[in-house]
Amino acid sequence: MRLPSPLALTCLTCLLIASISTHAAVIDPAPFLKADDFNDIKISPNGDYLAATLLFEDRTNLVVLKTSDLSVTANIGLGSSKHVDEFWWVNPERVMISIAERFGQRDLPRPTGELSAINADGTRAELLVGYRVAGAALGSRVSSKKGDKVAAQLVDDLANSDRNSIIATQQSADDPFRKVEQMDVYSGRRLTLGSAPVRNAVFSTDNAGVVRLVRGYNQDRAEHLYHRKDNDSEWVEITAAEPAIGEETPVGFSADNRLAYVLSRQAEGPDALVEINTETMERRVVLRDKVSDPVHIIYRNASRIPIGAAFDGERRHTQFFDDAAPEAKLYRALEAAFAPQAVEIASWTTDGGKALVRVWSDRSPGDYYAFDTATKEAKHLLISRKWLDPEEMGATTAFSLKARDGLDLRGFVTRPKAKAEGPMPMVVMPHGGPFGVHDAWGFDPEVQMLAASGYSVLQVNFRGSGNYGKQFQVAGAKQWGRTMQDDLTDATRWAIETGIADPNRICIHGASYGGYAALMGAAREPDLYRCASGYVGVYDLPTMHSRGDIQGYGSGETYLREWVGEEDSLAQVSPNKLAERIKVPVLLAAGGQDQRAPIEHTKSMEAALKRAGGSVQSLYYEDEGHGFYIEKNRQAYYTLLLEFLHQHIGQAAAEAEAEAP
Repeated sequence: MRLPSPLALTCLTCLLIASISTHAAVIDPAPFLKADDFNDIKISPNGDYLAATLLFEDRTNLVVLKTSDLSVTANIGLGSSKHVDEFWWVNPERVMISIAERFGQRDLPRPTGELSAINADGTRAELLVGYRVAGAALGSRVSSKKGDKVAAQLVDDLANSDRNSIIATQQSADDPFRKVEQMDVYSGRRLTLGSAPVRNAVFSTDNAGVVRLVRGYNQDRAEHLYHRKDNDSEWVEITAAEPAIGEETPVGFSADNRLAYVLSRQAEGPDALVEINTETMERRVVLRDKVSDPVHIIYRNASRIPIGAAFDGERRHTQFFDDAAPEAKLYRALEAAFAPQAVEIASWTTDGGKALVRVWSDRSPGDYYAFDTATKEAKHLLISRKWLDPEEMGATTAFSLKARDGLDLRGFVTRPKAKAEGPMPMVVMPHGGPFGVHDAWGFDPEVQMLAASGYSVLQVNFRGSGNYGKQFQVAGAKQWGRTMQDDLTDATRWAIETGIADPNRICIHGASYGGYAALMGAAREPDLYRCASGYVGVYDLPTMHSRGDIQGYGSGETYLREWVGEEDSLAQVSPNKLAERIKVPVLLAAGGQDQRAPIEHTKSMEAALKRAGGSVQSLYYEDEGHGFYIEKNRQAYYTLLLEFLHQHIGQAAAEAEAEAP
């Protein structure tokens, strides 16, 4: 059904409420859709303050609170459609902010290249650098914040300096060669320290704040890594000699700045943490999991010196260079104290005396504690989504299986608390992306909403997903609708064979690429699923080469050819060209402002299904993007989704089946 106006939305809501009143199994999705009171949280260098982001339906603000009583001392909003993307304490009294814009719940914030800063007491709020800072003459090595219009990224907050930070700047989108500069965090005044020897550069500093490493890629799309001894030395390429090794991302230096650490993609198996001797250029693997890539680097207390990493395996787990190190022992003590929850030290005070600790699990969104390293006491500060009771959430369990071609697949099953055993209705939920993204053990509000509605939820890290190394990800190249889809089918059949899923009550639902996979699954396996739901999906693959935002990136067309496929090969794996094969009811939803998956994808899918005589419902909002973020729209969509599932695989479907002759 289409919603052309707010009046239509009101009428839809009335109809849904009337429908839901006759089916008690359909829950109110609102508690699962409500955003956390606080999102990212960091403690100030002296421990006096906490900075946190606050998510609203059209913006993300930054708030500063006193650690002692959580009273608010500053609250900065950037305006409608503007978001605080990242933030850093640059000294005990000042926070720097990276500004971004986001279109929709599913769309990641896109940095605008602007950096601003504000004091903890709410004073001296300044836009330091960015395209809205109007100009003065160019050409000087030293410029004020009004000197030019550039896009900037923070490189190093310089813990040993309360006045300066290191940033990377780019003059324009047409100029891919970036500079590295020192910037005053109060005035925005900048001093150029050097230029990158490679396009699309990302700079890295050592523990003294000296820019020592830079990585990037030229038009050949091959990664290049460079090193120099100091700010006055020439760059020397140190890219790994092994051609099969891919991207190498610098993550820090040893305490003496002699050893550099990089996250390195390996020819086979998961990524590794590699040590590079900057004097001899010898390399050594210092940390590697048997299955998973490192997802989070663990640093020595209040420093940028790597000591270990966290991994997304069957659950989140940690490994360290030296298990006898004080930081390793601290992590082990915290993990034991908060078991079975996962633990992460989010930030430290400069003296290492206090740590901000986050704990979470599959059933709990998380809690924050202030941990005193001297007294070993943990003071509870904040709780995420406090209106949800972890005891009422479903448990998430890891699984593994062999795909039909022998590839190892992994994923997760979440079952309702009320029924932990036996076949039951199931929702297969492929993730978006698809490349480099992965499902992990932890709290997922959409998964828990479905579990609370009485469904098991199957999440599969199909080939092409991240977290399992370069080889696993590359295995998904040009496999949209082919072996990537086979992986979802194989996992669904596994769930049936192992008694998890009722074979007569399975629906496939996803967003973005997940929406594509849902409709493609219904087309390729007409007897496996009882319904399919696509949210902001892509359904006409050849048009990805001509419409959408991917082409706007410098190597976007190359990415499409290498990872999705040549334009003339994609019609055969486009759901809108296969509508006559889809025999089950379909739900579609899209936003008119979606740049990643333009609304025409969904409208063409709907039209094709109707021409084929299929059953299809649709929901459109012209003012939404790649996901619905306006609260009333999200509420209406998820209410409609739950009713759709209820009718086709839920209690209503079971009752209809029981009444059938």
